[in-house]
Amino acid sequence: MKLFVKKVLYLIIMLFIISLISFLAIHMAPNSFFASGQLNPNITPEAIEQLKAVYGLDKPIYVQFYSWVLAIIQLDFGISFASGVLVKDEILARIPITLTINIVSMFLIFIISLYLGIKAALNKDGKLDRGIGQLSLLSFAMPSFYLALLLVLIFAISFEILPIAGLHSVPEDGSLNYYLDFAWHLVLPIFIIVFGGIGSLTLYIRSLTIEILKSDYIFFAKARGLDNKKLLRYYILPNLYPPVITLLGLSLPGIIGGSVILETIFSIDGMGLLFYQSALSHDYPVIMGILIIGAFLTLLGNILADLTLLKLNPNYDGK
Repeated sequence: MKLFVKKVLYLIIMLFIISLISFLAIHMAPNSFFASGQLNPNITPEAIEQLKAVYGLDKPIYVQFYSWVLAIIQLDFGISFASGVLVKDEILARIPITLTINIVSMFLIFIISLYLGIKAALNKDGKLDRGIGQLSLLSFAMPSFYLALLLVLIFAISFEILPIAGLHSVPEDGSLNYYLDFAWHLVLPIFIIVFGGIGSLTLYIRSLTIEILKSDYIFFAKARGLDNKKLLRYYILPNLYPPVITLLGLSLPGIIGGSVILETIFSIDGMGLLFYQSALSHDYPVIMGILIIGAFLTLLGNILADLTLLKLNPNYDGK
């Protein structure tokens, strides 16, 4: 309970700091949504000033920030400059697909990296170990946007096996075919995220497993005649879970941030594509809303990782 309270306080403080830095950075940007000619080449300076007054942008920046924080506490992210729709509604419409992609990707990264890392360690310096090492280095070095374009060119354009963009090719009727088509559209984006995420984690797990295999308790367990399956279940995995879960928690920002690139490339109507479009149009309320939601999800992921570690190890103190 003490750890949970400490982490909640940490989340609140970090959200405030992130919101302050993001707010100042966005308002110090050289261009503005209300810049002359941005909305309409014929718009008058007086009309622009009236629009700024409607959105409260004519007030001092500290007053704007104070008003914005009070609104955020009430889960009011304001109104989009570009669409005139509540930012909360826009984000709620886009966040399910982004969370789906990232949660599935995180799960697959964890399972695949754990399997490959342990396999490589158990076959240290063998052909399998070298092959997994080469695959991990390729994953670590391959830019996600380049891999996305390459796979689209091969599987979507040349062979026409996978869809090139979007989420659906059939009408939304709630049938099994509709959901299978939805899953088929996610194959490429999820594969790219997973392939880019397994490299470093696999090498890390391999290194940890090799160190575990050198320990005295493994030596005595082998002396007692335990086979590899029991060694894996009772000795290797329990010692791997804490550091791996911690690393996954720290990897959340990169995975969520990567959604911006992939959702833009594949035209997926998620938070990443919304953020990209809002950044191009300088839509401050939407940008700030997505930044805060992304920061909250990242911090929440870290808290869940700590609570999981506490469950695995009651002596864990969160440091």
